[in-house]
Parts: sequence; structure tokens; C-alpha cells
Amino acid sequence: MFPKGNLMHPLRFHKMNESCAVCGQSFEPEPGFYFGAMFVSYGLNTVIFIAVWVLLALLVENYSLSTLLILLGLTVVVFLPISFRLSRSIWIALFVRFQKAAA
Repeated sequence: MFPKGNLMHPLRFHKMNESCAVCGQSFEPEPGFYFGAMFVSYGLNTVIFIAVWVLLALLVENYSLSTLLILLGLTVVVFLPISFRLSRSIWIALFVRFQKAAA
């Protein structure tokens, strides 16, 4: 779905291929198709936030709210390319079925 080598590039991590190289399926079935991927991303980020919060609570006995917020902010920036791509991949997998080409 995504060109290789762009995952951690800050200006190109969101670029997608036009269509599948194997089956020719368009990765933009209709305008605004990936709007729903925001909700998948919300769920993924919630899981990541809770994991960071629990890890911080286990590793540091007393931490401030600003420490937690800074850590969560950094986590968002680091995991943005991964959660963006994963949420779009999950969203298209829910609505577009992959059919293996006959050999």
C-alpha cells in the first residue's frame, strides 16, 4: 500500500501507492474513504497511551502530570507514521476483500 523507504520520512510517510501491484485494486476506492480510519487510529493511540501510562507508573514512583504529557506527546510523534499506516491498512481490509489471482 505504501512505497518502501518512506516510513520514517517526516514529509512522505503518508504517501500511498495508487493501486495494488498484484491485483490492481485502487487504494482510493472513493473520495474520503479513509475518514473512518481516524476512528481506528483513535483506538490504536488509546492503547498506546494506556501502555505508556502503565509503563511510566511501573517504572517511576512519583511523576508529574507534565512528565506524563511530555512523554505522551513524544510517543505520538514517534508512533504517528506507524499508527497512520496501520489504521489505513486495517480500514481498507475491513471493506475491500483481497482476492488472490488465479495461477
